[in-house]
Amino acid sequence: MTAPILVTGGTGTLGSLLVPRLREAGREVRVLTRHARPASDGTEYVACDLLQGDGLDEAVAGAETVVHLAGGPKGDEIATRNLAEAAKRAGARHLVYVSVTGVEGVPIAWLRSKLASEQAVADSGVPWTTLRPAQFHSLVLGIAQKMAKSPVVPAPGALRFQPVDERDVADRLAELALGAPAGLVPDLAGPTDYTLPELLRSYLAAAGKRRPMLPVPMAGKIGRAYREGLNLAREGAARGTRTWESYLADHVAARTPAKA
Repeated sequence: MTAPILVTGGTGTLGSLLVPRLREAGREVRVLTRHARPASDGTEYVACDLLQGDGLDEAVAGAETVVHLAGGPKGDEIATRNLAEAAKRAGARHLVYVSVTGVEGVPIAWLRSKLASEQAVADSGVPWTTLRPAQFHSLVLGIAQKMAKSPVVPAPGALRFQPVDERDVADRLAELALGAPAGLVPDLAGPTDYTLPELLRSYLAAAGKRRPMLPVPMAGKIGRAYREGLNLAREGAARGTRTWESYLADHVAARTPAKA
């Protein structure tokens, strides 16, 4: 019997795609959750508070590979450090972390927290792998939906994105989790680069909506970072295969009647 793979955030957007892939590979999976729940489909669930550390040693015990997907608006670096230290104490052989593109260049607090989490993983003493994917299609869709609620949609033309499908990220992450520790691997971006207006126009078309768009500048250090493309994947990044347009077709166009 092989040791289980522990996945934090295993019930979230990415985790719910990763766990079945690990199970299909014949691995036992233990999912760390905030609240206890019964085992299901061969997956064990253990309750733990990553920020407080309650129950963490018990959750990590026996897991040779730990995949850290869980995150929140605050305290990511604390939670990651707690998990990394517990993984070290438990003798884990592989700690896998999912970060995001742009952590080194865009001065946003959340990204700085992700970078600090990367450092906690690298300093843990556990052999590690870190993957930086671009923004998920689902995240970009949520942004577009919120912006489209306004009668006039602000559209900073300098913002560029490389949205990637969550399924492509789950495929890559399963490969990494089942493989040997590899350090900081090439970023994973979507197959196409877009400006924000291009993403918004395609969403509006798919949803059958008409909105005027107002070009607006993005000022300050954050705006400068986006204009310089510091949020984009590093040179040599891998590319996913599922496009933004196909994602819209699956999640918007098929369910939204066109409007005249």
